[in-house]
Amino acid sequence: MALPPLFKERMQHLLGNEAQAFFQSYEQPRHYGLRINTLKWTVEEALQALPFHLEPVPWAKEGFYFHEADRPAKHPYYHAGLYYIQEPSAMAPGAMIPIEPGDKVLDLCAAPGGKSTQIAARLKGKGVLVSNDISAERVKPLVKNLELFGVRNGIVTNETPERLAAVFGTYFDKIVIDAPCSGEGMFRKNPEMVKSWETHHIEMCTVMQRDILDQAARMLKPGGLMLYSTCTFAPEENEGQIAQFLSRHPHFEVEEISMVPGFQLGRPEWASEEELSESMKQKLRRTVRLWPHHVRGEGHFLALLRKTDGEEKPCREEQAAPLPERTLQNFREFEREVCLKPLEEMLEGRLVTFKQHLYVKPEGLPSLQGLKVVKSGWYLGELKKNRFEPSQALAMGLDSRDVAQTVSFSVEDEALLRYLKGETLNIQGEKGWKLVCVDRFPLGWGKQLHGILKNAYPPAWRWLA
Repeated sequence: MALPPLFKERMQHLLGNEAQAFFQSYEQPRHYGLRINTLKWTVEEALQALPFHLEPVPWAKEGFYFHEADRPAKHPYYHAGLYYIQEPSAMAPGAMIPIEPGDKVLDLCAAPGGKSTQIAARLKGKGVLVSNDISAERVKPLVKNLELFGVRNGIVTNETPERLAAVFGTYFDKIVIDAPCSGEGMFRKNPEMVKSWETHHIEMCTVMQRDILDQAARMLKPGGLMLYSTCTFAPEENEGQIAQFLSRHPHFEVEEISMVPGFQLGRPEWASEEELSESMKQKLRRTVRLWPHHVRGEGHFLALLRKTDGEEKPCREEQAAPLPERTLQNFREFEREVCLKPLEEMLEGRLVTFKQHLYVKPEGLPSLQGLKVVKSGWYLGELKKNRFEPSQALAMGLDSRDVAQTVSFSVEDEALLRYLKGETLNIQGEKGWKLVCVDRFPLGWGKQLHGILKNAYPPAWRWLA
């Protein structure tokens, strides 16, 4: 592929003897990856069921390479949220920060949701995930991907880092920053990035990254971890950015990242035109680079930072408001009709309403008043004319074994494709809401009435031929 001359000149200077192998990697086909959704099934179950040519991604235990001809986005299991299609190197940040169930985690630059879904799977439904993106347009696919994945403990915001920091104090145990960058590492994956490279100036990106890092530092608890990553090779956005951050924030240290075959240590000699101290050089050698001539994936940079000290600033706790009686009554009627056991037994949080919409909001959040909150937790549904209408997010977060009435299709069933296209189906059965599944995995809702199943699959989710 044709690389920008200025980019080639700079990489030749930086890489020296390695430059030829680096440039040759751009003549090789790109690599394709997917990540198994362990909120819905195990890796072992997936490997037995999926008809793709899968090979493990070394740095992500749920990650696998697939062949381009497999086309997993055209398989019904994709519409059940059983895996997420993700470039293999992009799985590294979410895999390399140690996430434990119960953690409070912020994904600060989250759209379209690859790292958020990865974090959510590692939380196993416990704790809190706040997924933020500054772009209102990019937030839309972020919400859909979290709902498709069946994430119950997620909040989505559309805010600047500064406004988030003003609300959250030192709330988070872990923060992931996949920072906006000049995108040099994505040239092979997306050739359009080559055309836009000159307009995404490195200097402009470093200013944004510096502000994002400084605001994220405010929101991290003492002892907490922050994973900074980019998909660029520019030292100013990588080792240089981390060196400057450590100079401004001496109460942060660089943690070692588990090395796997193909990972390369950071290059402290690239960080600054001035001579760095030996201590700083040692810190920068704990950062990691993924190069396309060393791994089966695109370019990435990772730095794992720990906040070693600092004052813990409590955030303002949100006061729970009582649920409107009519809302609760209509929801309970739906629950008795549809669920084999009360939803409270499977909820991690509390029921809240926003106008006519019912959510399960994770416990322990601060008051989010004044922030642009796009998704306030697990969205259960809407009150309409004295009845409760379930949401797509509720369907995707349920286990079909907890639902009284289901319609389950096999992968080969012609009716399955008709459902995914939004068609009404001729099906006999008891009237009422039914959870429509492929095998045992939820796809959405249908409502049984007089020998037909009225399709409630969202238009924006429908299968396009």
